[in-house]
Amino acid sequence: MKHVRPLRRSFLFLQGPPGPFFWQLSRELAARGCAVHRINLNGGDRYDWPEGAVDFRGRMSTWPMYFDRFVREHAITDLVLYGDCRPMHLAAHRLAKLRGVAIHVYEEGYIRPDWMTLEPDGVNGHSTLDRDPDIIRARARDLPPVPNLPPITASFGRRARDSYWYYHRVVTGRVRFPFYRSHRKGVIIVEGLGWIRKFALSRRRARQAQQTLATIAGKPFFLFPLQLTGDYQIREHSPFGTMMTAADYVLDSFAQCAPADAHLLVKEHPLDCGFHNWRSFLQKRAEALGVADRVHHIDGGDLAKLARDTQGMVCVNSTSGTLALTAGKPVIVLGDAIYDVPGVTHQGHLDRFWDAPQAPDMALYDAFRRVLHEHCLVRGGLASQSATETLVQNSIERLLGETSEEIAWVSEAALFV
Repeated sequence: MKHVRPLRRSFLFLQGPPGPFFWQLSRELAARGCAVHRINLNGGDRYDWPEGAVDFRGRMSTWPMYFDRFVREHAITDLVLYGDCRPMHLAAHRLAKLRGVAIHVYEEGYIRPDWMTLEPDGVNGHSTLDRDPDIIRARARDLPPVPNLPPITASFGRRARDSYWYYHRVVTGRVRFPFYRSHRKGVIIVEGLGWIRKFALSRRRARQAQQTLATIAGKPFFLFPLQLTGDYQIREHSPFGTMMTAADYVLDSFAQCAPADAHLLVKEHPLDCGFHNWRSFLQKRAEALGVADRVHHIDGGDLAKLARDTQGMVCVNSTSGTLALTAGKPVIVLGDAIYDVPGVTHQGHLDRFWDAPQAPDMALYDAFRRVLHEHCLVRGGLASQSATETLVQNSIERLLGETSEEIAWVSEAALFV
């Protein structure tokens, strides 16, 4: 097929994280001479993208043809997404690859805090990053160390506010987007009520966390950070389907195989705003297994400090695992995680982890971090204006500076209706 070079890069944005990041990034791209397009899929998208977008209001069954025509008619060269497993993103991703469109996928940072993921083609279980230790060492040989920079400013309140207004508009925008169905499990209105309840009980949760941590002070403990059941990390990249199933699996193994003096600390996810009572759930399961005095739950606490103090961390595939690895502590992964590299994480079964956890090879982990940084990490965040501005500037450098010769060319068919 004959190929011609487009006159300029043409970016198409789909759904981003709640908040202004995608809009601000698009303004910077436009200022550099790029064409910028956006397809809104719901009222939250319209709220976060003030002007210049089009609305897709049809059924999911009509989305593939609508998207493909849009790509062709607007000579799209680059597709930008937040997450690659949402049903509409998944279809768009596959169709974009058929047309040779460059795909840029954002996600929460593989290394936290202060970094976001921006990876070509896909993230997490869809990442193209090689996990062979020898290849990682060879690739890292000429790479500089990951820079040691001041922390990025972050505010949990900012994230909560952006999320609230986004999902509020999703609900109130249903008249305009009658066929939109969220990728998130559960009812958005119920989640909103959950956030109100969570904030109302924040002091009580903090007190409970302090009391629990005082109970296990000085005792050997393993750390199990919970993830969100609705997260595609659990739904698509793990064998469990829900975090309740994963928790049952971990508790059963702990009860059967952990040393008698070991404790298990289960930390609730800070963004879990549902009405599932994890404290009661874990207490009942632990009592049935005969380990109620050694299983503890907290909703709060400093994860980085807990990761430094633990005997080892059990993860399904949470990026929290990198906090423990950075501290030189053993980590076992039960799902599919990009950092699950032989020599970095424990490679045996969970039953063996409690007795003989394998500590990370810190030289190999350092090489992995350097490769990860070079391949797909951008500095910045979503939890403050300054963090977002930093993320925009670093994203611009990567988006406009790493396009290969193959990506820069599009088919002649993509340029004409």
